[in-house]
Amino acid sequence: MPDNKGSLLPVYVLVDESYSMNDYADQLKEGVVSLYDALRSEPMTAAKVRLCVLGFSDDVAVRLRLSDVRNTNTLPTIRIRSNTNYHAVFTDLLTRIPHDVNSLKQDGYLVHRPAVFFMSDGQPNRDGENEDWVAAHRRLTDKAHTSAAPNIIAFGMGDAWPQTILEVATRQEFAFIAPEKSDVGASIAKFFDALTASVIESGRSVTSSTAEIFIQKPEGFRMAIDLV
Repeated sequence: MPDNKGSLLPVYVLVDESYSMNDYADQLKEGVVSLYDALRSEPMTAAKVRLCVLGFSDDVAVRLRLSDVRNTNTLPTIRIRSNTNYHAVFTDLLTRIPHDVNSLKQDGYLVHRPAVFFMSDGQPNRDGENEDWVAAHRRLTDKAHTSAAPNIIAFGMGDAWPQTILEVATRQEFAFIAPEKSDVGASIAKFFDALTASVIESGRSVTSSTAEIFIQKPEGFRMAIDLV
């Protein structure tokens, strides 16, 4: 067994790359790069975080594999594609997260429960497989099935339904919705501002003896539970 190298927080950012995001591709790209740069600017905090950026559409694409951003120069990017497949997201995480956590443990780290930040501007497309996303989500978040079951923090905007975002989040206080008819581009910018603050504060907490996940509500967003 390797010596204990300290504690880490794996953070996964899931970005909706469906076609409805086409007009906001620049804001998405700027947002993920700003998160990456902000974390790199705080090396002590970055040392406690492993960041992964995933884009989802018909399937899940790795935009930044789980990394210590201090040791990579690979800028994450976003590519707008086609549909909105929630089933693909949670099926992917069912294998990705346990594999990543086991790898970190084998490298000698203590690993905090992973945090997944999920953002979408719409509803999952209605087809047989995609409609079964709830079952995959349930397996992912059930600690009896997935020992590294993550905390999922969900953010909806545009045509996303509050009830759906509430179902994605693992706790009702982890589900947020942008105001109805608000500008999606502006909502994306506010999401990434809050995401960056959340990741940095959560990373800072790992350095203390009372590590906990920190969640900042994006400016103007509401709790999804208040809208269902």
